[in-house]
Amino acid sequence: MPDSIYTPRQQRVLLVVCLLVLAGMVLFGLGSYITGFLGAGILYVVLRPWFTALVHRRRWNRQVVTVGLLVFALVVIILPFTALSLMLFNRIRYYATNTDISQIMAVLHVIERKIGVTFTAEQNVQSLVRQGVGWLSQRLPSLASSLLHFTVVIGLMLFTLYFMYVQEEAFLRGLRRYLPFRPDTLHELGDSLKNNVNANVLGQALISLVQAVLTGLTLWVFQVPDALFWGMVAFFMAFIPVLGTPLVWGPAAILKLTQDHTGQGVGILLIGVIVIMNIDNLLRIVLARRIGDIHPLITLAGVILGVDIFGILGLVVGPLLLSYFIVLMRVFERENRLHASPKKPE
Repeated sequence: MPDSIYTPRQQRVLLVVCLLVLAGMVLFGLGSYITGFLGAGILYVVLRPWFTALVHRRRWNRQVVTVGLLVFALVVIILPFTALSLMLFNRIRYYATNTDISQIMAVLHVIERKIGVTFTAEQNVQSLVRQGVGWLSQRLPSLASSLLHFTVVIGLMLFTLYFMYVQEEAFLRGLRRYLPFRPDTLHELGDSLKNNVNANVLGQALISLVQAVLTGLTLWVFQVPDALFWGMVAFFMAFIPVLGTPLVWGPAAILKLTQDHTGQGVGILLIGVIVIMNIDNLLRIVLARRIGDIHPLITLAGVILGVDIFGILGLVVGPLLLSYFIVLMRVFERENRLHASPKKPE
């Protein structure tokens, strides 16, 4: 055989380049479906304790347990969350197309008269509403326009999750073999993944549900129209640290005050500040000890990053990516310090 025109070093470099190019093409082709793989990874971490308890400890049939977990994930987690997202988007679109700007302007003018400062113009309000609706329409699912895409993503998610459980040993062995990290780094990344998913899926979902119920009940008691819808909005807003549910009950209280319903407005503010916000802090302290703790700044920045890239799934994926970045920075710092330290003379 004729000799190669490349040196061994050049062959290795070209091999790496070819792998990177092909990987880039694969990621580009699967770009719109990448959320399916990310969702499978998240569900794998969430449901793995049950899988471990039933398969590895009680020796139940692996395929039966896996199918049961997939059905549970579909019926209890995926479909309700998707239905809630679709209902929210459709109602937001309804309000955007049927709300009279003059009504919003009337409320804003009352606020201006009370504080003595003019800060609104009708054109600016109209532009802001259109921009907000456009931004949300790109990040919340629309069943009428993307039913096929949604079906493919869910199918890909469940299909991937099935093989992650059925071939778990081979899957974990492949991660340890092909990821370019040391065993201690892989262990650190695994702990970070578990901690983040627990905090932002299990913990945050529970906190958001409690706050949404309290917000909806508060608005219903004080006769705010469409309290159920605003309770759903509060569920998603609660994923955002610090801001969260005040973005829902705060404007409701202001609306009541501008309508001269002072008692109702003050009541919403008092319950929001004293009960809803404090129950958030209390639950975070309790859950942080049990299922993981993520700094609120990481969660806030991660949510902003994730929603812009991954849509509604970015509420979880965004903080995860940011946490991984911080973990890898720590690993780099540790490895760099280890290699930079001078060797002791023998």
